[in-house]
Amino acid sequence: QVQLVESGGGSVQAGGSLRLSCEASGSTSTITSVAWFRQAPGKEREGVAALITEGGLTPYDDSVKGRFTISRDDAKNTVYLQMNNLKPADTALYYCAATTTTFLLWNSLRPNTYNYWGQGTQVTVSS
Repeated sequence: QVQLVESGGGSVQAGGSLRLSCEASGSTSTITSVAWFRQAPGKEREGVAALITEGGLTPYDDSVKGRFTISRDDAKNTVYLQMNNLKPADTALYYCAATTTTFLLWNSLRPNTYNYWGQGTQVTVSS
């Protein structure tokens, strides 16, 4: 079993930056991928970025390419999402997720691929 705790959310003006953290515990050696998702009120949950354990691939949603970076520090059991040049459209509740299953690369940003979830951290970007 895996437990995930997010932190680092907050309020920022457009053009600013935030760094989200996701600390994992439990059976972390079994994780095959960690990802960040976000959900705005009334909207579907969407995949933002993933870090696949085998191969280190990092797929991103087109809306954040060039602005967001996903990374990890294995010694700290932590995955990060560095968010630069934030826009009001980035406002959402951000979730960290992990999976211990196998999956196809093109499913790496699908919510159903993931079986462990954090409780979310709010990001609000104002103009």
